[in-house]
Amino acid sequence: MFQLQELLPKKQEQQLADLRQWMDVSTSFCIAYSGGVDSTLVAAIAYECKGESAVAVTGVSPALAPHLLQEARHQAGWIGIRHQELPTAELEDPAYSSNPVDRCFACKRELHRHLKPIATAAGDALVIDGVNLDDLGDHRPGIDAARQAGVRSPLAELKIDKATIRQLSRALGFPWWDKPAQPCLSSRFPYGEGITAERLNQVGQAEAWLLARGFNRVRVRSHGLAARIEVPEEQISAVLALSSTDGLVTFFQSLGFTSVSLDLEGLVSGKLNRKHGSDNNRPSGRVVIGDG
Repeated sequence: MFQLQELLPKKQEQQLADLRQWMDVSTSFCIAYSGGVDSTLVAAIAYECKGESAVAVTGVSPALAPHLLQEARHQAGWIGIRHQELPTAELEDPAYSSNPVDRCFACKRELHRHLKPIATAAGDALVIDGVNLDDLGDHRPGIDAARQAGVRSPLAELKIDKATIRQLSRALGFPWWDKPAQPCLSSRFPYGEGITAERLNQVGQAEAWLLARGFNRVRVRSHGLAARIEVPEEQISAVLALSSTDGLVTFFQSLGFTSVSLDLEGLVSGKLNRKHGSDNNRPSGRVVIGDG
């Protein structure tokens, strides 16, 4: 059993106990495991309770940034859970590649289509995911696809939110407890703009360049041939400085972007969902830092 490294408030201590007790609903589990803080907590507790009867499965496609796959591998190894990588082909589905508003539905449908036989081979394991209470209030078509596939979400069912997940992960000694949220690379494209492996690689390389320079929370939004960088508000001046000292614009142009801008509002997760009512309506400002 993972031991608490620090005391928890009574409410969170009970939520952890409830999560452990929830694992009695099945004798084996197949976890839809992205390597994010949420699904990693679910994977850890499932492994703690079921041992080898729990397997974590990560869907791998061009939409998953390479560094996130490496982190998922490392975390699974740290926990001790069996980890399986599953190639998925959502880009071959026009319901995904055309990038409609419900793109995530097609993505999760593809994932769970492949997870089902894995779960069956693992002794009719119950498929579970890391959807939490906060996710239920966001624009998440993928949740509907998971529900249709019979997937259960222990964190959401127990009304455990993101802040509590981080609190529990920290108390259990998980080094990644404060890991930033990292949606798939397809979330960098406005709805209606087609998604290809080449475009995903383009934004992935752009973000990797910034990550390597210490910006651990970053989005590079792709609008046609234009790149828009989002970092936390307090790091905006650092990006502006970097553009003049470290060849940011030149590198982005080498990837195929013809212009680069910086969003003055700062990083807002899910910003492209605003039209769908999942975020507020604050105006977004930007400054152009290079063009071709």
